[in-house]
Amino acid sequence: MLSHRSFYGALILGSFLCLLQDSMAEVGKLVCFYEAASFVREGELGLLIFACQTDQRLSVSLSGPAQLSLVELEPALSFCNFLVYGYAGIDAESHKIKSLDPELSYNRQHYRKITALRQKFPHVRFLLSVGGNRDLSAEGLVDNVKYLNVLEQPEHRSSFRASVVAELSNYGFDGLDLAWQFPMNRPKLQQGVLKRAWSAVRGWFSVASVDSKAPEHREQFATLVRELRMDLQRSGKLLSLSMLPHVDAELFIDVPSVLEHVDFVNLGTYDFHTPERDPKVGDLPAPLYAMYDRDPTHSVQHQVQYWLNQTSGSNAGQLHISIASYGRSWNMTRNSGITGYPPIPAADGAAPAGKQTGIPGLLSWPEICELLQQQPLDKEAPHLRKVGDPTKRFGIYAYRSADENGQNGLWVGYEDPTTAAIKAGFSQAQGLGGVAFHDVSLDDFRGQCAGEKYPILRSIKYRL
Repeated sequence: MLSHRSFYGALILGSFLCLLQDSMAEVGKLVCFYEAASFVREGELGLLIFACQTDQRLSVSLSGPAQLSLVELEPALSFCNFLVYGYAGIDAESHKIKSLDPELSYNRQHYRKITALRQKFPHVRFLLSVGGNRDLSAEGLVDNVKYLNVLEQPEHRSSFRASVVAELSNYGFDGLDLAWQFPMNRPKLQQGVLKRAWSAVRGWFSVASVDSKAPEHREQFATLVRELRMDLQRSGKLLSLSMLPHVDAELFIDVPSVLEHVDFVNLGTYDFHTPERDPKVGDLPAPLYAMYDRDPTHSVQHQVQYWLNQTSGSNAGQLHISIASYGRSWNMTRNSGITGYPPIPAADGAAPAGKQTGIPGLLSWPEICELLQQQPLDKEAPHLRKVGDPTKRFGIYAYRSADENGQNGLWVGYEDPTTAAIKAGFSQAQGLGGVAFHDVSLDDFRGQCAGEKYPILRSIKYRL
């Protein structure tokens, strides 16, 4: 039999191990975003994918190089703690949640196929995300109005909440992610130190032009989060918040109140610079630390520190930094210089779309990797020169200067497995909850580059 001293020693040790286990559960989480449109995304070539359906019949489908089939999604789930399905939207008339993918929404069968994956991956929680700047108006612009309308009226919030509860329950989701479409900050021109200081002063007086009702919407959003939390807790569902890039948390988020009622927050620490917002100046999309003579808010560290400051760091375990699996690309001109050192002046907007994803100004990791591996004599795809970051503070880029005719100039800032691991290490060092990965469909899910599937996702998970 144990002595009293041994008994109490074992009790104390057991309690310590339990506390340690609980503490470890708060960190190292990996939230994987899944862009549902990738399931029907077209590429230049086709590849036959064989998949066994639930009825055990063998089916054959034609999958393009950018299409992520459910069979190809499965290896990613071995690394993910959460899979966030993007994106649902909001109906402007009824204020209810709705599907944004008509090709996938017949009886919401695609929802069910995704959530059915928990049978193979019981450790994964499946969340449905609403918004994400994917909910567009008839003119093809991000529609913020109906998101603000939901906030402004209690009956609109009630309609939205009831539809969310029904949607999650009907299709087997474990919770809701709010990627709420607030009005975004306006782009800022690249400026010197004095001009930026003056612009900051003027910015205090121009905030109202972004949203004249920002204080009311801030309070109303906190109310919506609190009400949703009560609704979802009854059925054991999760609630998370995903901040979108260029949405000012100071304007729209009551941080202490929101953190009290959500399970975690995915910070919008990516796409600080894009060709859409900054067509004339190319720059690193997501530096880890603030860069000289830049907007200091355009860094991962600044965004994290703002949220930590609102709660004295006590909620660090609820915060996740976001890491992208793609790069942002600009056309370089003769006036952009030949060094490639950012910021790139006289850029000529978004670079041509890649062969797989087909989105101007955006290149997936396998598209970037392919360009980096091209031989210099390949005139169809001239060689890119990669420039690393020995400081591990800002990020990497690749470029080729414009030729004598002013053609073929390209500059791309991106993440690779190494930089993603550095950022995951930063999250760990800050005591944050983990990383949100945007998104699995733009990683190298077929192992085209180096023979290893999901290399960026793997590097994040291994570092965490």
